[in-house]
Amino acid sequence: MNGAELIRVVLDTNVIFEGLTKQHSACGIIVDAWAADLLKVYVSDAVIYEYVDVLSRKLSYHKWQKVQTTLATLLSKAEFTPIYYSWRPASPDPGDDLIIDCAMNANVVVITSNQKDFRAARKELGLRVLTPFELVLLLTQ
Repeated sequence: MNGAELIRVVLDTNVIFEGLTKQHSACGIIVDAWAADLLKVYVSDAVIYEYVDVLSRKLSYHKWQKVQTTLATLLSKAEFTPIYYSWRPASPDPGDDLIIDCAMNANVVVITSNQKDFRAARKELGLRVLTPFELVLLLTQ
C-alpha cells in the first residue's frame, strides 16, 4: 500500500461493536487505526443510526455512556455518503442492506466478521468484502 493512500471502507456494525468493546482484537486495531486517521471510513445516515441502535441496545447503560463519546469522535472523522441508489434487498439481514447501500454508493470495501450475509451482494453486485483480520494485514503493509 502506498503511504499516502488510505484504505477506504464501510465498517459493519459487528466490527464497530467488537472494536469498541475488545481493544486487543482485530476490530479493536481497526477502531484504533480509524482514530489515528490510518484508514478512511464512510458512513451514511442509516449506517450511523444502525451503529447507535445496536450499541445502545446491546451494551449496558453504563458501558453505552462511555462508548458514546468515542463513537462520536470516530464519526466526526468519517466521510458522509449520501445514498442515491439502494440495492435492497441484497442481504438476509436488513441492517446489512444499509452497509451494502453505503459501500456501493461510496465505492468502498465492506469490513465484516459476518461474511455469509454479504455473499449474494458480493456475487451479484461485485461488492468487495474483507474480514477484520484481512484489513489489519493490509494496514501492516
